Amino acid sequence: PWGVKVERVEVKDVRLPVALQKAMAAEAEASRDARAKIIAAEGEMKASRGLKDAADILNESPIALQLRLLQTLTQIAAERNSTIVFPIPVEILQALSRK
Repeated sequence: PWGVKVERVEVKDVRLPVALQKAMAAEAEASRDARAKIIAAEGEMKASRGLKDAADILNESPIALQLRLLQTLTQIAAERNSTIVFPIPVEILQALSRK
């Protein structure tokens, strides 16, 4: 009505109270922590699925399990350990105890 047109408003210097700055920083930190927890949980889910898939494959193929055992023993031997544990199936132990 008066012929004045406002095209934009610009705020150049804003000074927030210290209490408000701390509150905003705490909120931002809480948001970052929440995102980090979500990312970690998603990673755990992917790892769990991968372990389950691997367990299913090893369960379906006793040969694959034996190969994995040999790979593990090779890795252990390469680390210069003084003790190596050989897993013995329960069936063998039961057969030995009957004799």
